[in-house]
Amino acid sequence: MSDIKIVAASIVNFLKRQLEGDTLSVDSRESVEVGVQCIETAFELGPEDNARGVDLLQLIRQQRTPLSAAPKADRADAERLKNEGNDLMKSDKHREALEKYSRAIELDSANPVYYCNRAAAYFRLGEHEAAVADCTAALALQPDYGKAHGRLGLALTALERHREARAAFARASQLEPENESYRQNLRLADELLQQRGERPPLDLGGLLQNPALLNMATEMLADPNMQNIISGLMSGNGATPGAGGLAGVGGGPAGPGGMTALLEAGQALAQHMQAANPELVEQLRRQVRPPGGPQPPQ
Repeated sequence: MSDIKIVAASIVNFLKRQLEGDTLSVDSRESVEVGVQCIETAFELGPEDNARGVDLLQLIRQQRTPLSAAPKADRADAERLKNEGNDLMKSDKHREALEKYSRAIELDSANPVYYCNRAAAYFRLGEHEAAVADCTAALALQPDYGKAHGRLGLALTALERHREARAAFARASQLEPENESYRQNLRLADELLQQRGERPPLDLGGLLQNPALLNMATEMLADPNMQNIISGLMSGNGATPGAGGLAGVGGGPAGPGGMTALLEAGQALAQHMQAANPELVEQLRRQVRPPGGPQPPQ
């Protein structure tokens, strides 16, 4: 079930709950009923789809309720229930753990850890859409929650939504770069995308924060030959690597000589990178290399 269908189903569920109450006038009820029918028809929603919608009111209340709003006693009880749920997870009693986490959320609905833990229980039970919804709720409360991004990636992978899963693993790796499991899952997501004939998106954010790449850039800028090349490009002259100085080239960077200078600079940069860190170069190649050809989904 796609995210769009989840949103549509959530709206339908909200409207149906309003119809169950007595706050709507007769005319309003008719309008809402027509709206429900139109949404269900437009998005091809069935009873099983509506059952997977999330509680929109609960999400709104979570965002409006600060963590400190829960009474101290309730927060203590919620933490106790969370710990009991963790023990049950270790004993593979996933359904019982889920109930503990749900009760913890009822007491303290602004704690993202409880949603993330319940997502793990849903995942173990094979209820991957529910796991996605809980990870999303956790991230709405704490966008930089690495574990929630990682678990979201696992649930999306189980739903074969590999491009979205890759984005989740990439963000988890960015937030917790020392976590090897996130990096491994990111590589697996790339492989799955390539098996489907898709090119993994270039993770510029992760590359720019890669310590090895930053160190390499610092070393390159400190190299006199690189400084000559950069100075030549900026002044409109071409630097000939290894020639001991600048070789004047007419026409500026946009002319034929400038193009030659750019090519020479690119070659020099590539050679420097290959010599300094061949493993990082291979990583960059994997990110920009087109897949070997379309293959059927696995």
